Amino acid sequence: MDRIPFGIQRLDTIINGGAPPGSVVLLAGEPGAGAREFMHTSAAINGLARGDSELHDLYYGDLAAGASLPDEIHYLSFTSDSDRLYGEINQTLDDEIVAAGLEAVTFHDLSIPYFHHSRVPRDWYADEVTDIREMRASHDREGLLSRLGDLLSAHAADNLVLIDSLTDLVSTVGNEFEWSDINYFVQGLQKAAHSWSGLVLVEVNSDALTPQEYGQLVDAVSGTMEFSWEAGGSERARTLVVKQFRGVLSRIEDEDIVQFETDIGDAGFDISDVRKIR
Repeated sequence: MDRIPFGIQRLDTIINGGAPPGSVVLLAGEPGAGAREFMHTSAAINGLARGDSELHDLYYGDLAAGASLPDEIHYLSFTSDSDRLYGEINQTLDDEIVAAGLEAVTFHDLSIPYFHHSRVPRDWYADEVTDIREMRASHDREGLLSRLGDLLSAHAADNLVLIDSLTDLVSTVGNEFEWSDINYFVQGLQKAAHSWSGLVLVEVNSDALTPQEYGQLVDAVSGTMEFSWEAGGSERARTLVVKQFRGVLSRIEDEDIVQFETDIGDAGFDISDVRKIR
């Protein structure tokens, strides 16, 4: 395959069908500016192609020449279970997209190893029938990264994987993790992703990072998309900038597009078809 679709129809059209296989893409931005909606839309629309091809054709259309769907879709979360994520995604996308699209998405709940040594009451993140062996395996944060790495090794090849979100790990820096642990992990993820030939999307709140930390992450991954709020007149608009993306950015530069205005509607996140900020 030459491209793996993001599931964002107008963006995929501009960049010849999606991301090159082996890409790790950082979705970085201000709260509410669209990074999470981008990730949710990517999961649901790619899942819709497997769950209901007629609906996928209605909401997305034909794949570009050279683009191929991921074999599977895996959504990893440190703090949410599948029910909560389903409800959150359902607040953005139309019910029929969510119902059919998320059937093809496998959710992986990492809240047990994430919260196990915190002061959060156990019954807030684990039920009474939780396997005690899993609790014991969650003895430290190194175990969390190992669990995350094992899931990626097992499921990332030829697939779409969404990590929600790196901000949760960043919040533990100085307490459970060192920044170097996270930076090395992302660097290693990019190295492994090249052989996996899939697509990994990693969301992060850029406000949680220092400029130096953010720069290190940008350097580590294949591509970075920045989501922000822009003031214009009496309204604020969500915007998207493709900061850097090997094998993709040149296509956008050819069209002389600096910044996209974005929309969030019943079909989820999309770039505007009427305004590209040049």
